[in-house]
Amino acid sequence: MAKRLQVILQDPEYREIQRMARAQHLSIAQWVRQALAAARRREPAGDVGKKLDIVRAAAGNDYPTADIDTMLAQIESGYGAASAGDVRRFERADASAGAGAPS
Repeated sequence: MAKRLQVILQDPEYREIQRMARAQHLSIAQWVRQALAAARRREPAGDVGKKLDIVRAAAGNDYPTADIDTMLAQIESGYGAASAGDVRRFERADASAGAGAPS
């Protein structure tokens, strides 16, 4: 259900909003709705404290890590380790997974 919102503006502020709306070929109402939507997107969704607690808990864990160049070299060396039979098996699995699905 739509709700009406009334906002009282001083003349200079109203004229500035009117000028910006015209520049974008929007009505003032459309411009205000877009501005409010942008403001809502900038606000964090959910409890910031809870998010920080989760990040702190994750940072306390001991995850495997290495220098980025070492990790990339290990990943690349793993690509060459697959046998031709493995590759054909993966190709068949991919083809059967997509069977009947629209492209």
